[in-house]
Amino acid sequence: MPEARLMPSQITYSAAIIACGKGGQWQLALSLLSPMHKATVVQNEITYSAAISACGKGSQWQLALNLLSSMHEVTLVMLSEITYNAAISACEKGSQWQLALNLLSRMPEARAVPNEITYNTAISACGKGGQWQLALSLLSLMPEAKVVPDQITYSAAISACEKGGQWQLALNLLSLLPEARVAPDTITYSAAISACEKGGQWQLALNLLSLMPEARVVPNEITYNAAISACGKGGQWQLALTLLSLMPVMKVVPNDVTYSAAISACEKSSHGIWH
Repeated sequence: MPEARLMPSQITYSAAIIACGKGGQWQLALSLLSPMHKATVVQNEITYSAAISACGKGSQWQLALNLLSSMHEVTLVMLSEITYNAAISACEKGSQWQLALNLLSRMPEARAVPNEITYNTAISACGKGGQWQLALSLLSLMPEAKVVPDQITYSAAISACEKGGQWQLALNLLSLLPEARVAPDTITYSAAISACEKGGQWQLALNLLSLMPEARVVPNEITYNAAISACGKGGQWQLALTLLSLMPVMKVVPNDVTYSAAISACEKSSHGIWH
């Protein structure tokens, strides 16, 4: 840009840092942040948020939190929900649910208002950490905070229940979606079916799979993998193979996990050799 007699601005730096983050180049993103001082370009909230997000995508949650901390020392830079969302997302990707919740609790002090992205990420962090109770607690706090749960929120909460072996709660959440005027998607159904699979509820898993066309939701390989595994755990090897044969019809390509689940279903029922 200097060769073209163009001076980089806050917008230019932010765009470049965002690009590096999306490309998984967190080192380059950070290297762009420091030269801004020399270029007499003031670092702002968007620049820092982009750098924090880049660190999060690169699984560098410690660096993301260091950047957040350093923002306090920079004058004229405010910590907003965008910044906190980027930092909470970094903690979520790094499986640091305690730190994610700590950041969420600090937002009012910084006069940053949590939004649906904040809660969705925090709920997902709790789910990854096996803290399904905390995930549901956050979901219940959203109306009080005047934040409306969306499709992603419920999917994250159902996934948290699935990881915690709470298939009944997962199905309860799924049943609440019509009342909340939230349309379930493939991720939502897949999480619920996986919860049934973990709970040994193969009939319920198949029932959910059968309800998807009516809800205009298209199953994917994750959905079928969970359903096939559920059938396998329930000793229903014939149903597992039927689901496998239906996948090409539904334009879903089986993967390694699919075949492993189907083979496991046959193996458990002493039908390990099949053609």
